[in-house]
Amino acid sequence: MAVGKNKRKPRKGNKKKIVDPFSRKDWYDIKAPSIFKNTDVGKTPVNQTVGKILSADNLKGRVFRVSLADLNKDEDRAYRTIHLIAEDIQGKTILTNFHSMSFTSDRVKSLVKKWQSLIEAQSEIKTTDGYVVRMFAIGFTKRRPNQNKVTSYAQSSQAKQIRKKMVEIMERESSNCDLRQLFLKFVPETIGKMIENECQGIYPLKDCYIRKAKILRRPKFDAYKLAELHTETTHTEEVGTPVVVEEAQQ
Repeated sequence: MAVGKNKRKPRKGNKKKIVDPFSRKDWYDIKAPSIFKNTDVGKTPVNQTVGKILSADNLKGRVFRVSLADLNKDEDRAYRTIHLIAEDIQGKTILTNFHSMSFTSDRVKSLVKKWQSLIEAQSEIKTTDGYVVRMFAIGFTKRRPNQNKVTSYAQSSQAKQIRKKMVEIMERESSNCDLRQLFLKFVPETIGKMIENECQGIYPLKDCYIRKAKILRRPKFDAYKLAELHTETTHTEEVGTPVVVEEAQQ
């Protein structure tokens, strides 16, 4: 037997030190745009700055998924999910911008029922501030007043007309506003109500929504516009106090 060291025998006192991975991380506050009632989304961890690798560079481009119920403090809007993307870091605060919007899967499944037609349409629009957004609309046929027939299926020609009308309304309502105004229209279902009203002449519709919207292309990063997005929208105007004119004593 050759004389030598037994490689299989473990060395004494060479145990690896267990280090908590979160001890090497920094925590940053996530700030949502000011159009929402609650702008404090939460916190996110990131690795500390080591050499040339900055922690801020690891945060930029990170996407956060938040429920609209938490942002607007309205539980009735819990089915809508807002995705925010980190664009700028100021100290320990992350300034986010809109990334996309979508419905929860359980909400979409609850809308789909038998004996009705599902009609979907999609369109790509460009906002006034240079964002290219792809929008997806959804709608369902409903029974006419005093209808005896159980089913309410739309013909293929009617579905084609409704789909065309959906695209027209989405392009009309989205191309003449910026990204902030567009997301403001998603919250009260403004576009969905227009689709429902204007398509009544073709076939009665119900449950019309913009179920999804995602940003395909963004303009060049502008720190001034991002700061405007995070400033308060409500400004109180000083009107002064009424002046009382005393009559001259005669």
